[in-house]
Amino acid sequence: MFARSTYDLVITSHFVSLILMHKNVNFSLPVMITKQNKRFVAYTPALDIATSGKTEKEVKKRFSEIVKLFLEEIIEAGTVSDVLTELGWKKEKESWTPPRVVSSLALSLQVRAFA
Repeated sequence: MFARSTYDLVITSHFVSLILMHKNVNFSLPVMITKQNKRFVAYTPALDIATSGKTEKEVKKRFSEIVKLFLEEIIEAGTVSDVLTELGWKKEKESWTPPRVVSSLALSLQVRAFA
């Protein structure tokens, strides 16, 4: 079971400036939350990052923190363009748009057993 949000995220130079000034900016990312044994795992394909927590509430909090750290790091390193381009984001003028999730499904597969 997973939760996925739809999104229209655009990162602009204004957004980058707000992050550098440590002001809050609201946006949405597609996020899958799964339970693996006793832990919850949150993952976004838009940034290819994941984190885990003991509860769903904790993993959501930790996920928000890791996204903020990820964006701050690529901004400070001056690699925003390289990283986002590699992740499939598109830049139009001064805005970045993430790749769209077009479907999310579970596939049933059968593979030959091996030892």
